[in-house]
Amino acid sequence: MGLPRQSLISLKSTPYYHCVSRCVRRAFLCGRDERTGQCFEHRRQWIEDKLLALAQVFALDVCAYAVMSNHYHLVLHIDQARAASWEMREVVERWHQLCKGSALSRRFAHNELLDTAELARLTEVAEVWRSRLMDISWFMRYLNESIAREANREDQCTGRFWEGRFKSQALLDEQALAACLAYVDLNPIRAKMADTPETSAHTSIQRRAEAAKDGRQPEPLFPFAGNSRAPMPLGLPFRLQDYLELVDWSGRCLREGKRGTIDGNLPPILDRLQIDPRHWLYLNKNFESRFKSLVGSAHSVRSACEQLGKRWAHGIRDCERYFPPPAT
Repeated sequence: MGLPRQSLISLKSTPYYHCVSRCVRRAFLCGRDERTGQCFEHRRQWIEDKLLALAQVFALDVCAYAVMSNHYHLVLHIDQARAASWEMREVVERWHQLCKGSALSRRFAHNELLDTAELARLTEVAEVWRSRLMDISWFMRYLNESIAREANREDQCTGRFWEGRFKSQALLDEQALAACLAYVDLNPIRAKMADTPETSAHTSIQRRAEAAKDGRQPEPLFPFAGNSRAPMPLGLPFRLQDYLELVDWSGRCLREGKRGTIDGNLPPILDRLQIDPRHWLYLNKNFESRFKSLVGSAHSVRSACEQLGKRWAHGIRDCERYFPPPAT
């Protein structure tokens, strides 16, 4: 039986989450239907466009994504401080980009005067909307529902398009975050859909690689802010160049089948994260299957369990094996 989302997502533990949503039909989300010959490849662009557009409305940042043939991966960052900084008018305006809101909120949006009781009621409702605008479940709901409706319209049918629930994993520390980012970005290479990260269509790594050629970072994606330091600017706690080199090196190892052969010219980010290169390549292939809802060092997982009121965490032995404790 699946656990409720509130028992899996806790901002006290981490703002980073890996989400996966899978298509339930025989006809894939994307690609070509071998039975009818119909091509659904354009649906990958639907997903990419919609998730990046929704990220502009929600207080969520897209760290990585990969749209595959029958599922997609997302790594999201919850920006609680940004949501807290919004005035009530901005909360209402953002919510109206998702749905029509209430009669009261529409009057407020059109600058009609509200009495004290109406304003108090709207303030109460706006706080609910604020919490939803930084909620991964609401983000995934608007993303998946819109795609399902469009696909049903195109297929001239009704019924479920996605599995009942999306899968989520809390990424508790830098080691888990780096491993998951690379796992997501390397999905097309593992599936033999692309030969290099920069040619992996409908992925965040392709966007980052293209932007890096011009010495910039792509605006729709959460930026790389450099290695952890104080004060730490908002962004992923790695150097962009280190990460791109790491994904390129990992992709070549996966593509060439060098499972047991390690190049001596390792990306420096692996040393900083203290991850064994052999463990890293294993994680690049098995991250989703080896870990359940909580991913990180054993210490991070146990701390998260205490905060979430969980007595144990499935997969903690693998966390001990693949994510060493931080250096003291």
